[in-house]
Amino acid sequence: MNSNELLELLKKRRSYRKFSGDEISEEDIINCINIAGLAPSGANMQPWTYVIVKDKELRKRIREEAELIEKDFYLNHIPDEWRDKLAPLKTDFSKPFLEKAPYLIVVLAQNYGIGENGEKIKHYYVKESLNISIGFLIYSLHLCGLASLTYTPTRTEFLSKLLDRPENEKPVFMIPVGYPSNDYELPKISKKDENDFIKII
Repeated sequence: MNSNELLELLKKRRSYRKFSGDEISEEDIINCINIAGLAPSGANMQPWTYVIVKDKELRKRIREEAELIEKDFYLNHIPDEWRDKLAPLKTDFSKPFLEKAPYLIVVLAQNYGIGENGEKIKHYYVKESLNISIGFLIYSLHLCGLASLTYTPTRTEFLSKLLDRPENEKPVFMIPVGYPSNDYELPKISKKDENDFIKII
């Protein structure tokens, strides 16, 4: 595959907020996360944890907790400018995709490591490294024919409790994964022209 073919293929990647619920291959999910683990990272510390949530009851609890937080945010805290930007995406505090997608990947940043004797191990460029890894993940999922959404909840402490994660890890993203619903209408959006973000000097 040459770069032109790859570009045209990846132009088709979109974020989906409604999933069919049909089962997908767990092996594909694990392989895509392993690809995400190949991403470059500061000092090669690989400061990430990926938790695959397939338990239906746990996905339901995550949705309920997330919607409580998002409802308060949308009703009481979101700036009007931000609300206007979200309008074309038709998004609100309702997050059924967290429960309906057959898999939910929770991505956590490891702010520091923990050694065998319990000592803290410094991690470098955690945010930057994690974002690169997530980029590897979402395009790997797309190339496997799977739909996904990168969802960043307003607050994430509830995830640490529900998933029983250690204090050195902070949840950052939730990524529902599955096949798109046939009756989901994608928002009409466009990307920047390459002249707006590519500069050759």
